[in-house]
Amino acid sequence: MLEALKVIILGIVEGITEWLPISSTGHLILVEKLINMDTTGAFWSMFNVVIQLGAIMAVVVIYFHKLNPFSNTKTQKQKMLTIQLWVKVLIASVPAAIIGLLFDDFIDKHFMNYVVVALMLIVYGVLFIVVEKRHEGVEPKIKRLSDLDLKTVALIGVFQVLALIPGTSRSGATIIGGLLLGASRSVAAEFTFFLAIPVMFGASLLKVIKLGFAISAGQFFLLILGCVVSFGVSYLAIKFLMSYIKKNDFKVFGYYRIVLGIIVLLYFGITALF
Repeated sequence: MLEALKVIILGIVEGITEWLPISSTGHLILVEKLINMDTTGAFWSMFNVVIQLGAIMAVVVIYFHKLNPFSNTKTQKQKMLTIQLWVKVLIASVPAAIIGLLFDDFIDKHFMNYVVVALMLIVYGVLFIVVEKRHEGVEPKIKRLSDLDLKTVALIGVFQVLALIPGTSRSGATIIGGLLLGASRSVAAEFTFFLAIPVMFGASLLKVIKLGFAISAGQFFLLILGCVVSFGVSYLAIKFLMSYIKKNDFKVFGYYRIVLGIIVLLYFGITALF
């Protein structure tokens, strides 16, 4: 029962932080310590990745019509634009897929620690503030997803590679990339959501293949529970973010990241001393 409660907490944290540009990894590491949860085993390593499937399904449900090229309610032109959107998503996914496959073990071994996570939280928090201040009063060049050209999506894909470093935030890195390349906040956020589908499915599949699926019935239940909670909370988080950025910028997330990064450094630094 206690394990199920902890899984629910992790599912809530994942659902909120996967889509808001504040780093799901940083929050999960901190929460796992605060609730005294041992996540060093193979199952929990897989859980922290596979739980993202619930978050992905929230994107699929919310944007099903926009992502479905076979909808009977779409014109032929709309269907072609949807296919083009998927091509752009796949192109943007290539850099992270290649680097992730090549350096997955290296990143887990050398960068999965609280110092790196905290520093990335702070660095990208500052970047959000700087980028938003730089864009104050500037009209975005890219106001629709269809305005994204292949060069721009490829560059956004390069920004996504930066998110392989824990604490960066996948959504944070790609949103910053989109803003720097001239996209509006809504276009940058939506493209980030869509980009998560192949990337996170691929990461989950890779983790399952590496660790195997030899888990107990109890562990399977915890996995499903985490995914369901993550789905529900992700649905609300995505709706909130898209509503929020219609009238606000991303600076508040930058300030939040900086504060959280400092808290992570202090908490684990003090813990290490005592």
